[in-house]
Order: sequence, then structure tokens, then C-alpha cells
Amino acid sequence: MSPFLGRVLPPLRAALILVLVLTPALLLQGCGGWQSILEPQSPGARQIESLWWFAFGSTTLLATLVILGLLHALRRAGRAAEPREGGETARREERFILLAGAAFPTLFLIGFLAVSVRTGTAVSQPPEEPALTIEVVGHMFWWEVRYPEQEITTANEIRIPAGRPVRVEVTSADVIHSFWVPQLSPGKIDMIPGRTNVTWMQADEPGLYRGQCTEFCGVQHALMSLLVVALTEEEFATWAARRSSNGTAPETARDVTTRPLADDPVALEGLNVFVREGCGACHAIEGMSRPRAAGSPGPDLTDLAQRRTLGALTVVNDREHLTAWIRDPHQFKPGVRMPSHRMDNRELHALVTYLETLR
Repeated sequence: MSPFLGRVLPPLRAALILVLVLTPALLLQGCGGWQSILEPQSPGARQIESLWWFAFGSTTLLATLVILGLLHALRRAGRAAEPREGGETARREERFILLAGAAFPTLFLIGFLAVSVRTGTAVSQPPEEPALTIEVVGHMFWWEVRYPEQEITTANEIRIPAGRPVRVEVTSADVIHSFWVPQLSPGKIDMIPGRTNVTWMQADEPGLYRGQCTEFCGVQHALMSLLVVALTEEEFATWAARRSSNGTAPETARDVTTRPLADDPVALEGLNVFVREGCGACHAIEGMSRPRAAGSPGPDLTDLAQRRTLGALTVVNDREHLTAWIRDPHQFKPGVRMPSHRMDNRELHALVTYLETLR
């Protein structure tokens, strides 16, 4: 053996053993949290988790065999023994290496294909008839959420009844986005302008679940998140009845918007600021303007005060952050399409007071 191999082989063997031991542990460290596919909360997500574990286990086994074979080869290369006699043994070893090198990857690919097809078929349809249909429209960089049967429009938060599958129809108003709620969805689905794709999701238990745009869509792609709020069926029915515009008598915008503010002159002044600043050109509020079709510049604000976050989970929705967001949203989300507003403190205070009444 050459002096060079004598110096190189020991640390190379040690490095390969370290990779073999540490790689699975390091990979699993990044699989926690409420966006983890390893903490499924729905039948479809559990199927995807099973596929993930099969892929992880089989590839780990294959990688282990390759590394062990390489270690064996390095060990033999490091021996200082004389060349062996008997060419038949060497030929058998060569045939085994060739056959194993072809057989193992082939069996792995066939097995993975079979399991993938079976999983894809199993998650293509929900286990029972969906409880309702939700339309989700991707915008740069927020989510428009519609309930067509209930005539509800909201943004960045999806409320669903727990324990029941929900049909989700997705499209985009501008560029390609992708819809994914790892703990609830049976996989990602692209949101393509001019096309409607269909998926489903289900939450086993009431709770909060995070979703994410998984197709790079621009400078704020990383801050395009959404929140799924799973409620009990009774809570969802109560919320839908309160928010639904079905069966309501037509009223003028002035009646709808000023009646709740009659005893709050500051909030009423905030409504005047909203109109005067032209906020309605981008944001719809039920009673003032109808929720807009895909392509609306900004989110519907009808239930703004009930939402937990602003800017698609960018900051917490409280008075301090709402005030700072209106004044300059770009400090939180550079590249957002909402412009900064330079109104005086009195006007801004009144506007925020009005927006806090939107429940």
C-alpha cells in the first residue's frame, strides 16, 4: 500500500461511519413542529406519513449497504498482503458486485413505485362525502378564502368543522402558488391562474394548524402562510350562521356600517377615514362593498378583528401591530402590495378603532 493511501484511508473510513450514524438523527431533527408531516392529524396526512417512513427506511437501508460495501472495499484496499492466487474467487466477487449493484436499486425502485401508487390512490378521494366546499385563491402574498354555499369571504384563515373532510378548490389570481397544510392535507397542490385544482383536508380534532405556500412566488414567498382553525361542528355552525349573508335583507351601506358605531364617535370617524383614504379600492367590507372576485388587490376585512394575525401570519393581530402595519407594512413584509399611509396620529387612531369593530 502506498504512503498516500495509508494516510487517507483511516480518516475516510471514520468519516463514512460518522455519516452513517449521524445522518438519520440530523434529518429527523428538522421534522418537528406544527408544519411537520410526522405529526399527522388527518387520514390523508397519515397515509403520506407512512409513505415518508417507507421512503426514509428503504433509502437508509440502501445507503447503509452502499457505505458498508465501500468500507469493505477500503479495508481490503488497505491490506498489505500479497496478491491472492485463484482467479475464480475474484471473478465470483465481481459477478456478485455487478448483480447486487443492479438488483438492489431495481427492487427498491419497483417497491417504492408500488407503494407510491397505492398511497396516491388512497388519498385521491376523501373517506366520506365532504361536509362543505371551500375556495382558496392565492395572491401575492396572501390567501383569499371563500365559502360559496354560505356566501362568506375572509382571508388568511380557514375555519372548518373537525372530524369531517372538506373539499378545497384552489386557483391563483396572479402567479403560480401551491397550497399545503402538512398535518391535514394529503399532499401539496398547485394554484394556477385560470385553472381550478381540487384537493381535500380533514382535522381529526379541534385546534390550530399552519399551512404554507410551497411554490416560490416572489420576494415574500416565505411569509405567505395561513392558519386553519378546526372547530367543533356546533362551533362551526354558529360561526357560519353569524358570518353568512344568506337570507339577510338588503340594506344600504350607510345603514349597515354606521348603525353599530352610533355610540362610538371615534370609530365612526375611523369609518370616514377609511372612505376618505380610499381603502375600499383594495379592501371589501360586507355592507360597504361586495367581496371581490379573484384579482382583488387586498384581503376582505369584514372579520378582520377576529383574525389572529396580519399579513398572512406575519405579525400578531393586536392594536399596536395593526397601527404599525397601516403606517408602514413594508417594515414587516417588504414587497407587500399595500402602500404606506402618512395620515396623522388622530386619523390613524380613529381608523384602527373602526377596524377593531370588524367582527
